[in-house]
Amino acid sequence: MRPTSRPAPRTNDSSDVAEVPRDLPLELTAFVGRAPELTRLGEATAHDRLVTVVGPGGVGKSRLVARAAAACALPDGARLVDLTAVHAVEHVDRAAAASLGLVDHAVRPALEVLREHFAGQRALLVLDGFEHLVAPCAALVGDLLRAAPGLRVLAAGRRPLGVRGERVVPLAPLDERDAVALFADRAEAAVPGFALDEDNTADVREICRRLDGIPLAVELAAGRLTVLSPGQLLHRLDDRFRLLTGGGRDAPPRHRTLRTAIGWSHELCTAQERLLWARLSVFAGSFDLEAAEYVCGAQGLSADEVLDVLGELLAQSVVSREDGPGGVRYRMLETVRAYGADWLEGSGDTARLRHRHRDWYAGLATWCELEWFSSRQKEAAARIEVELPNLRAALEHALNEPGDTRPGLHLAGTLWFCWVGCGRLAEGRYWLQRSIELDQGPEAESDGVPDARLKALCAFGHVALLQGDTVAALTALHECRDEAERTDDAVAVAYAEHRTGFLALVGDDAVRAERLLRSALERYEDIGELNSLVLLARVELATAVLVQGGFPGEGAPDDRGGAGRTAEAVRLCEEVREVCEDHGERWALAYALLVLAYVAWSEGDPARARRLVEECLVIEHGFQDLVGALLAIELLALVTLDEGDPAEAAVLRGAAGALWPSVGSPLFGSAPSRDPRASGERRCRARLGPAAYEAAVREGARLGLDAAVRRALGRSAQPVPVAPQEPREGDGPGGGAAAETTRPAASPAPWSGETTG
Repeated sequence: MRPTSRPAPRTNDSSDVAEVPRDLPLELTAFVGRAPELTRLGEATAHDRLVTVVGPGGVGKSRLVARAAAACALPDGARLVDLTAVHAVEHVDRAAAASLGLVDHAVRPALEVLREHFAGQRALLVLDGFEHLVAPCAALVGDLLRAAPGLRVLAAGRRPLGVRGERVVPLAPLDERDAVALFADRAEAAVPGFALDEDNTADVREICRRLDGIPLAVELAAGRLTVLSPGQLLHRLDDRFRLLTGGGRDAPPRHRTLRTAIGWSHELCTAQERLLWARLSVFAGSFDLEAAEYVCGAQGLSADEVLDVLGELLAQSVVSREDGPGGVRYRMLETVRAYGADWLEGSGDTARLRHRHRDWYAGLATWCELEWFSSRQKEAAARIEVELPNLRAALEHALNEPGDTRPGLHLAGTLWFCWVGCGRLAEGRYWLQRSIELDQGPEAESDGVPDARLKALCAFGHVALLQGDTVAALTALHECRDEAERTDDAVAVAYAEHRTGFLALVGDDAVRAERLLRSALERYEDIGELNSLVLLARVELATAVLVQGGFPGEGAPDDRGGAGRTAEAVRLCEEVREVCEDHGERWALAYALLVLAYVAWSEGDPARARRLVEECLVIEHGFQDLVGALLAIELLALVTLDEGDPAEAAVLRGAAGALWPSVGSPLFGSAPSRDPRASGERRCRARLGPAAYEAAVREGARLGLDAAVRRALGRSAQPVPVAPQEPREGDGPGGGAAAETTRPAASPAPWSGETTG
């Protein structure tokens, strides 16, 4: 697009003032993206007399306001005042007048000249580079807006001016598509013939993501392609401040390297603001105020001072604010965070801050574990979801601590409900296995948490079992049981026996499973243990009892175990249902509903079975529990078949079949799940014919989880749940933080949250 320039604005008649025409700067490179931002800015300037675009260094504020001003429809046009090179407060008015070409030969204040110049105009004044002169610039703008009713001001800076009536428009970095397009455009200019292709596109996308989509950083990175390939550039980005240099000689000095662009903001901060910036760098992803106060509030910056200092960093675009379901959260761009991390490392305070960060999130994990068995279970799951980046950072730091990885072992075990209940089996296995391998074993028990290893072993066994890795599960559970008996740890013995009982159940030994599960439940009762896992043990016992009653054949139950066994299974699940209702628990409830639905289906009541299993599916998908959701979809396929729709049943089977590899062995390979599934497949294939059956299965395999859940619930008025997504850069839902989370983090009890007495 041809750049827009405008004639010099008219001035009032004055023999003392001569005007030197000045236009907006011409664009020397292509303007990429920002269409929504330009539209929003145009609407804002048409509505408000003062609009300020704020954002971190290098995000493209100056370029955006210049482009927006070029489209200004005011009759006297748009003029630019760039105060970047002005350093003295007393020079602001004079520099603004000079920038506009107003040369005053009389002895008059520059402010008076500016007032007179704009008094009768309908013009747009573009103000840029004022961050270091906010107070005098605010006074200047306020004075001119009062003196010139037809004047509008469009400003660009790292913080607002703070003038009454100001509309603040935050400018975010480019999205991935526009960042990649910008990189490609600048790369082609630096290296003629460069083009995105299948060999370099993935690297370029990752470069842009790692650089937060900051236009300056992307442009500097593209310029490095004169000597590096995209892959080499990506490999070197860990040292981004040394790598990303070499901006054009005509660029402002603060934009010639990434370090100076960010450093300019740093220079404008007070000592306390710099201190908080550095300390906030220990957070990964977003964080809330309570976490910032605990982690950062000490030694030169009290917890009570954090709020005000954080507010200043927000005003200066060092930190951004996010509003989500869980309340207000804050975030720093990775490039800004990395700059602060360098300063923190230079101060020698990194280890202390990382310890405080680890302790806070260990406390948060403990709180969420406690709330998992309560009416706040959903909030705990959401809170853990939004805090995953920080929990990972805490785990990584704890497990890299020389000589003492026990806090990491404890944290990995405390998060069992996240790994098992919130659909993160693979990640849970990684952290649990790593923490167990790094732990020195029983001889490291002098730190006061002797059962941290046992809890982690039991959690690892549970995760491995759900993944279908029975060998790894059995090994971990045997070690847990042996060590628990050696140390007389009744809690660990109960959990190890419980998980071993479930292992027997999925291993088709229902008799042994029943014996172990009954014994585990007796142990739980003796020690006063009641929580989601204890309720799950009752559901698993119900399954073991039910299995011994036989499987339905081609739609008809086989009464090998007698009606009494089925009645006992139903009684166990109904008891679980009552306890869940009393405590507000939903996750274990879903599994009880699944067993009750299975009973209803096997007894020839598909309508009741559907009601129960659909409620189960809504709960499980809401928690992102893939295992439970797939078991529910498999049962819905059987129910749908008995309702007379074999084609739809085959679609659901195909959907579940395609998703099971994400967990491990389909339905764990166990008879309680395998036999009805096999029977349903035979009946479905016989009714549809091989070709139609396979076509329907292929259709289901293409659905994906969310679509499969919608399809499975499509026959009822059940609301289709939307599974929460893990937060990314600049994105993510929050959880419900309670007042309890504001208390300082402490070393939690090793099995805390799993005993309610």
